[in-house]
Amino acid sequence: MIVIVPDASVLLKWALPADDEPDFNAAIALRNAALERRALLKLPSLWLYEVGNTLARRLPDQCKELLEVLIAFELEESVFTDEWLDHALALTEAYGVTFYDAAYHAVAMVEKGLFVTADGKYVQKAGNAGSVVVLRDWRIPFGKNN
Repeated sequence: MIVIVPDASVLLKWALPADDEPDFNAAIALRNAALERRALLKLPSLWLYEVGNTLARRLPDQCKELLEVLIAFELEESVFTDEWLDHALALTEAYGVTFYDAAYHAVAMVEKGLFVTADGKYVQKAGNAGSVVVLRDWRIPFGKNN
């Protein structure tokens, strides 16, 4: 099964109003692939803080409810390792990206998976490192044993 590492920009599309979110359908297709066990989602633990920060600012009255819904997905958090830290720091230095963004990318590299982000600027900067795709270009894996 393919390991997908969606970042906060993708996870937020599950919670924010669809008409405000470009590539909403792609984000829902990714979520559905995970629910149908065609992909395994893994995340760095910072996902909750990033998503919570945005929801608290944009939808303060709904923030708690939306976070509870996302938490109920029981998204698997990747365990911190030296290998992960080495990848995150190398990405930050080599491509001039934030440590936050590199954290997701590093999880994908360590897990031999794919980092999926709605942040096209990140992919432009760090795409040559591999293991990353912009959400609009992500394709649904076929079958249950990919």
